[in-house]
Amino acid sequence: MNSPSFLSAGGAAPANPVLNLSIFAVFVVASLVIVWKVSRGGSRSAEDFYAGGRSFTGGQNGLAISGDYLGAASLMGVVGAIAVFGYDGFMYSIGFLVAWVVALLLVAELVRNAGRFTMADVLSFRLRQRPVRMAAAVSTLTVCLFYLLAQMAGAGALVSLLLGIHDDLGQIIAISAVGGLMIVYVLVGGMKGTTWVQIIKAVLLIGGAGVMTVWALARFGFDFSQLLGEAAARTKAETGIDLLAPGNQYGASPNSKLDFVSLAVALVLGTAALPHVLMRFYTVPTARDARRSVVWSIFQIGLFYLFTLVLGYAAAALIGPDRIAAAPGGANSAVTMLAYELGGPVLLGFISAVAFATLLAVVAGLTITAATSFAHDIYATIIRKGAVDSRTEVRVAKRTVVVIGVLAIIGGIAAKGQNVAFLIALAFAVAASANLPTLLYSLYWKRFTTRGALLSMYGGLGTSVILIVFSPVMSGTPKSMLPGVDFAIFPLNNPGVVSIPLAFVLGWLGSVVGRSGEDPVKSAEMDVRALSGLGAEEARAH
Repeated sequence: MNSPSFLSAGGAAPANPVLNLSIFAVFVVASLVIVWKVSRGGSRSAEDFYAGGRSFTGGQNGLAISGDYLGAASLMGVVGAIAVFGYDGFMYSIGFLVAWVVALLLVAELVRNAGRFTMADVLSFRLRQRPVRMAAAVSTLTVCLFYLLAQMAGAGALVSLLLGIHDDLGQIIAISAVGGLMIVYVLVGGMKGTTWVQIIKAVLLIGGAGVMTVWALARFGFDFSQLLGEAAARTKAETGIDLLAPGNQYGASPNSKLDFVSLAVALVLGTAALPHVLMRFYTVPTARDARRSVVWSIFQIGLFYLFTLVLGYAAAALIGPDRIAAAPGGANSAVTMLAYELGGPVLLGFISAVAFATLLAVVAGLTITAATSFAHDIYATIIRKGAVDSRTEVRVAKRTVVVIGVLAIIGGIAAKGQNVAFLIALAFAVAASANLPTLLYSLYWKRFTTRGALLSMYGGLGTSVILIVFSPVMSGTPKSMLPGVDFAIFPLNNPGVVSIPLAFVLGWLGSVVGRSGEDPVKSAEMDVRALSGLGAEEARAH
């Protein structure tokens, strides 16, 4: 959803670097002031730094989840997909929204109740701590790392393009600036400050999309049927495509149909196991607030994707597929071209600032999740075996933030100019394949064992990585990361349809073969924790 491949679209309309930089600066200064004010003296304990003191309401956390989940790709990529492919493009919106129903029904409340700060708290409670925590931490860090690399590369491309910076040095400076801001946000604010950045970003993104939607509808007399008709007529005249019919992107071949199913499965199931999304459930005081968080986020995300439906068809009607295809970012330039068409450089500058805010909110959330996983799961539990106080753990987490930030900057610089969409696909595939089967088995299956957890997590991780490496995403096509070579032997762009069922099978097989060796008392206690919120209360006690 936060794919940087969508961020190359910003230059599709004339940019005003001075105006864009001014809007960026206003957002950065305002958000830093808010982060400093809300976080004074509130990031010393583990509960404050990792979970924001569990002080957010369901509504606030719902906004933060929306801010963490909706990326620039959701605005640029989905609008572009609808503008070019019509019906098929809107299927992305449906997949992203349905994913939250899975999170609400199966994950949110139980994860909040059973754990303290991380996904590993839930997975390792009734299993052997060290190997399961290590596997969960490896999975978490892998997902966060690929997300961060993609976001940093996308940040450099977006900021450089909008500010008129085209040389390598300028892009390096842009990437470094975004990384530096990310480190400052997390160090100063911890989870509380990060949450408020995400809330601000969600308001800007949903509000900006809403303003553009009303503006676009006004051009057609608030008649959505007229908008659809003109979009379909213009697209038919220019390309011969029926924008209102299915099959423009998927359905031309059996592989494309299966690829769509695979992508949809990964998006729907992977969302419910994304580490930075799961960590948000620990920031609320009660299980009821956790449920409310998801309900609020479903409403906000659903509203946003309704906006993208209008904006996509409005771009097709007002800009046309020929102009969109000729733009530097192709289909992904549709929303910036539409912003310029509707409101000139001022609206374009605002939408650009919204995209920039989106990047900062996402990278801050990913950074604090990765730092928490290392400090809490690896350092405090595995290395120190629990013999560490809360303040020391937080100091390690803050040092980890700096290290992760530097690595993200270096990785973003190395990946600039590359097709790094595969990083996002890998992140969703890892979450769906490695995390979700283990999470569901741990919460719902009493016979689940350590062997099953390790096979499921490492098997899902390894399978998804291998299949993506040998897929068309990496090589074999002009749009591949390595277009000059061809070692693609797996025909699908997303491995979810293979790796997710395999991970479930491996988890089951590892649990039923051989003696379990697990403590049934721990299994019963896990049920109590998941239903009562005992794990979250233990965090307060510490």
